Amino acid sequence: MGLNNIYRRLALACLLASVQGVSQAAAYVDVLDLPAKASALAVSSPLSGTARAGERLVAVGQRGHIVYSDDGGAHWQQAQVPVSADLNAVSFANATQGWAVGGDGVVLHSIDAGATWNKQLDGRQIGALLVKHYQALADAEPDNPQWPALVAEGERLTQQGADKPLLDVWFANERTGYVVGVFNLILRTDDGGQSWTPFQDRTDNPQGFHLNAIASTGDALYIAGEQGLLLKWDQASQRFAAIATPYQGSFFGVLGKPGEVLVFGLRGNVLRSGDGGASWTALDSGLHVSITAGVVDAQGNYRLFTQGARMLVSQGSGAQMRLVQQAEPVPVTGATRAGNGSLLVVGSRGVRTLSVE
Repeated sequence: MGLNNIYRRLALACLLASVQGVSQAAAYVDVLDLPAKASALAVSSPLSGTARAGERLVAVGQRGHIVYSDDGGAHWQQAQVPVSADLNAVSFANATQGWAVGGDGVVLHSIDAGATWNKQLDGRQIGALLVKHYQALADAEPDNPQWPALVAEGERLTQQGADKPLLDVWFANERTGYVVGVFNLILRTDDGGQSWTPFQDRTDNPQGFHLNAIASTGDALYIAGEQGLLLKWDQASQRFAAIATPYQGSFFGVLGKPGEVLVFGLRGNVLRSGDGGASWTALDSGLHVSITAGVVDAQGNYRLFTQGARMLVSQGSGAQMRLVQQAEPVPVTGATRAGNGSLLVVGSRGVRTLSVE
């Protein structure tokens, strides 16, 4: 074969490779722009969070899957979702208005009890949002060193791209709510998600620990995070103030009732306070695996679930915990009340309705 033929074949191979590369690049669609695919397996795929929308049950999970049930979990339908990013949590302010959050800083909103969703925010916008907000404060207070540091944080988020997940969401009503995530990422809205205000300067979290969960006990709002971080909303100072706890490991959840709060996390650790966090009692869970979800059942009892498929029940005040055997134990990442006093739990195997005594 002559050199000319060899060169022609090499050139053709390079051209084909180039065309194939362009074709593959054109075929790529960001998960933030790719609608979740309809799947008969969505209800049994990994799900991370669940909530009630009136009498409807809603669960969210991987690849943008959101499913809902109108008969207590017996039958499920898949929602229309505009992204295929993994979703971590969901919250409903009332029977129709709900929000879901997840990977790549995505925030979704529903006005029809979770049947359809639209995107309000994602990680491609959050960095610029921080820069704009804190630059305005820096211009107003040029001698305050806090603002340039937060502007720089926004610039880093912008440069790094949409890769910072939001881990939880909570709404007080259809207008006011919070989303929280990694590295002290926290935003507040007072118009139902039409606009968002960065709240990094309103948290006592100078080391930028992850904010894993946000929840209300009915009379107080708490955020649980890494390395013993527990924050409580202080109305007077308009900030999330740090509360000292006797455990320095990560907390994964917080729940409670008026006058009482439980926080739980790594290695079976559960703490209880009956005085708004001024003092804490460590509860003996008898476990050494992480507690990943919790719910207050219809009888007012606390039920905590572990990554090792165990369930703890705390009667009444929550001062004592006991292990309860499950007929079909599975790891649980989220739980909410279902109908007839039962619970809906979600995890790596999808949804499951749990009858409770």
